[in-house]
Amino acid sequence: MTAPPAPPCHASPLPDPSRGPVAELRRCPTCKRWGGRRTVGEDGVTVHLHPTEQRGACNEGPWHGSLRGPRNACGQWLHWLAIAAD
Repeated sequence: MTAPPAPPCHASPLPDPSRGPVAELRRCPTCKRWGGRRTVGEDGVTVHLHPTEQRGACNEGPWHGSLRGPRNACGQWLHWLAIAAD
């Protein structure tokens, strides 16, 4: 008797490095006040940062004028309207 075939593996695709890293929700790059270069993915919720320019200025927020990166966050985050709502 032979073992049943293994189920197919459904691994997530690897991120495309040419599109830049993905920003996490509630971090500066997903805030409407963040002034860096970013795009919204085809799914409407994934935010891709520019591959080489991953920092942007905070505009009118608590860190106004300072450069903020993909790991930065604050207590006054505002949903970037380009991202689909939950």
